[in-house]
Formats: sequence, C-alpha cells, structure tokens
Amino acid sequence: MVRHEKIPGISKELQKIVYANMRKVGARRRAREAFKDIQLSIDHILFKIPSEGLKMKESYEVNSRGLEYFSKSWVPQTSPKAVVCLLHGYGDSCTFFFEGIARKLASSGYAVFAMDYPGFGLSEGLHGYIRSFNRLVDDVIEHYSKVKENPDFRGLPSFLFGESMGGAVALKMHLKQPNSWNGAVLVAPMCKIADDMVPSCFLRQVLIGAAKLLPKRKLVPVKDLAKFAFRDVKKRNLAAYHVLAYKHKPRLRTALELLNTTQEIEQQMEKVSLPLLILHGKDDVITDPSVSKALYEEASSADKKLILYDDAYHSLLGGEPDEVILKVFGDIISWLDARSS
Repeated sequence: MVRHEKIPGISKELQKIVYANMRKVGARRRAREAFKDIQLSIDHILFKIPSEGLKMKESYEVNSRGLEYFSKSWVPQTSPKAVVCLLHGYGDSCTFFFEGIARKLASSGYAVFAMDYPGFGLSEGLHGYIRSFNRLVDDVIEHYSKVKENPDFRGLPSFLFGESMGGAVALKMHLKQPNSWNGAVLVAPMCKIADDMVPSCFLRQVLIGAAKLLPKRKLVPVKDLAKFAFRDVKKRNLAAYHVLAYKHKPRLRTALELLNTTQEIEQQMEKVSLPLLILHGKDDVITDPSVSKALYEEASSADKKLILYDDAYHSLLGGEPDEVILKVFGDIISWLDARSS
C-alpha cells in the first residue's frame, strides 16, 4: 500500500481525491481539475513566475498508436528566439513544477512545449507503466516532430530540455535523430541510476524473471525519493500538492526498462554529438553526478558544458533554496541565448 500524504488546509472532499486510485487517467484528470488553482497558489518560487504576455494552450491529441495524450505550450507574444521541448522525469507530469519552469523559459523569449508521456500525468495509459522505453521515445518524437513542423516555428533553433528520466529520453531521441536538434539541456540526467537505488544482482535477476510474468505489478522496493530529491525541507513538503505524481513502488516492467535504458546510454555516450549543457547537484543520490561527468568527457560533442552545484540534491529547479534555483535558471538561459542568435 502506498502511504497517502495528508495535505494541510484542504477540504475532506479534496483529500478524498488525493486518496483516489490514480491507476486510470480519468481519476488523474479529475484530480488535476480539482487542484489546478490550488497548485498555482502555493508558496514556491516556480509558482510566482508571472504568465502575463504568454500564450498558453492545453491540448489532448491521439497519437499513431491510438493513445490520447496531454500536451501544453507556452509561447511569448513576441517572436520567439527558439523552440524548447520539455521532457519530464519518472513519475512526473508537465503540469506541476514544469509549469513554472516553462513560464520562466517562455518569459525569457522561448517557445516552450511539453507533453505527458503515456501512462503519466494526464495522458492515457496505466499509471507509471512503461512497457517499452523505446516506444515511449518514439511517442515523444512523433509529438515534437509535429511541433517543429508548425509554420510558426519551422526554421527556429530547437532544443531538448530533459530532467532526470527526461534526460534519458532526450539522449535516446538524439541517438535516433542525430541531426534533428540544435542542443540539449540535461538537468540531473538519468544516464545511470545511483548505486544505492539499484537492486542487488540477485534482485535484478528476480526482476527480469518476474517482469515477464507480472509486468504491471508494483513490487520493486524503493527509498523515499522526495527525501533525496529536495534539499529544501519546505519545498519537499510542498511536493504533496503534486497529486498526479506516481508515488508507488515502480512496476516490474517499468523498473526493468529504466535499468536497461541506462545501460544502453552508458554504452553509447561517445555517439552523443549535439551541443550539451549538463547540470547536476554534487549531492544527488538518485542519479549519479559522476555519470554526468562521464557523459561530458565521452560525448563527441564539440560544444559541451558541465556544471556541478555544491551541496545540491536531485531536483535542481524544484527542491533547492531559491538562490540556487535562480542560479540554475541563469545558467540555462545564458547557454540557450548564446546558441539561439
């Protein structure tokens, strides 16, 4: 059983929504509708970023596999400098902290686009289930290819922005489309899961066998990720408001796909050739900063930069003190500006 978080100051009716089974997308969409305004009013720097002057649009589309997925865009009123395509992390969606990240980038002159992967957030699919990581990557490529083909944005530089597992999605997209993107911003990328978070060799063999028999079962033990992702305790407590987040134990097939994906990326780092900005907290114990350093050293990119932040945890843009979050944003925007002229 997952431990439901009690959110202070909300009604019993809203708390029931938090406790609801989010397995199916209908429950997740009802929860989002009920909490949308509450989330935007919480005391977090990301939700204080103004949206004036931005054109924001939410959409539901059906992909070539027949799955309905959610997407959102934030576009400045003035001509954008470039297109930035966001890729969220494991268990996440593009409607919580990514809302503030997108507003900050769009307010800095970028046309920003995001989507929820199938099985996450407001998109159809069993919550937290990844049957095939490669198929997930193909779904993302399909959506962002349409974004880039839009006459309003065709010809603009285009960048990937991947956070945690989204960094792995970005790298896999690049390996499938080596010449399609002008660069990638990788925030605590999941190139390798930290050793403390990986099952033992024995458990891994059990996982491989069990994933074939019970792929959707939630049996993989996992530590309290919020404790290790958010250094700022106040911000860690605010994560309870992210009611769409998948907070259960990973499903067996999902866990196996994530482990296999990180192995594949480790073996292909030298094939990464696009301009890279890699950002990682030195005290991140969820994704390993030493692997970001290895990616920086092994990638064949002529234009690459690695920034490691002292004392910072995994969630650089959501869980650090405000001054660190602003520093990270400044580093990202300066890097994008230099490559969007």
